[in-house]
Amino acid sequence: MSKVIEIVEQLAKPIAEELHLELVDVEYVKEGKNWFLRVYVDKETGVDIEECGIVSERLSEKLDEADPIPYNYFLEVSSPGAERPLKKTADYERAVGKRVNVKTYEPIAGEKVFEGTLLSFEESELTIEYMVKTSKKQVQIPMEKVAKARLAVSFS
Repeated sequence: MSKVIEIVEQLAKPIAEELHLELVDVEYVKEGKNWFLRVYVDKETGVDIEECGIVSERLSEKLDEADPIPYNYFLEVSSPGAERPLKKTADYERAVGKRVNVKTYEPIAGEKVFEGTLLSFEESELTIEYMVKTSKKQVQIPMEKVAKARLAVSFS
């Protein structure tokens, strides 16, 4: 599966860049009986359905040529949405000052899920300010302990 993702990333990245889009993520997953290849693209002002359609069309042609996937699958190209995943260094750097949700592999200060403001990102550590009841707390999370991270939407 990781080989498929790697090949799809190599095919999709130049297409996205040509359209001034960022390739955010690629997922290849089985849901029920069906396989889904999901490609997420974005740009500063957000992507529209037309841009997703162009990426889908061009990528579909490249996938037909390269034929890296032996099964039937559904190709979906979309925006990662408001709660986009944080995966690359640039994602974390852009997220400083924003609300994030971070899940860790093991408890830190007795917790495995932190939602709050990303105060800083150094190459090996995140600093998040979060609320516990009515008091603000800060936590430093080593990058190697981050299982998943994403932007978080706040409804306050």
